[in-house]
Amino acid sequence: MPSTPEPKSPLILVSLTLNGHAAEFSVDPTERLLDTLRYRLGLPGSKEGCGEGECGACTVLMDGLPVNSCLVPTFQARGSVIRTIEGVPPSELGTLLACGATQCGACTPGVVMTANWVRSCPEARKSHTLRELMAGNLCRCTGYDGIIDGLQAWIDGLGTNPPNDAGGDR
Repeated sequence: MPSTPEPKSPLILVSLTLNGHAAEFSVDPTERLLDTLRYRLGLPGSKEGCGEGECGACTVLMDGLPVNSCLVPTFQARGSVIRTIEGVPPSELGTLLACGATQCGACTPGVVMTANWVRSCPEARKSHTLRELMAGNLCRCTGYDGIIDGLQAWIDGLGTNPPNDAGGDR
């Protein structure tokens, strides 16, 4: 008697806001947000570095908080507001680039998304250094000084400075 193939998992309807626009699509329950963004929705900016949530290259903002999109099943983003690197206006990147915050570019999307969150959270900057807040983003090229300098300059440009701890963030 021939074996019958196992039925596929039923698809899940996902409605969310993506970079300021409504989006609706159906996904397999096992599909990762990273794969949905890159391959289904054509937003390749978020990178897969490790696939284990260790490197931060796939960081996106979900309801204003940084998440590793390689660890989030897409269906868990239902009803959420997702912002990817494609949703960041290029004019916001000048300060980071001028300070040497990017070299090879592999970590840049995740760094920029986390930096957006850090910039928007003065309360987190009161109790943590910029290095601590950026710790979930690994970079093999810059040595982090350019990233921290760029982020500090970006924050300073908005007129919202973190507390001066006399030792700096390095």
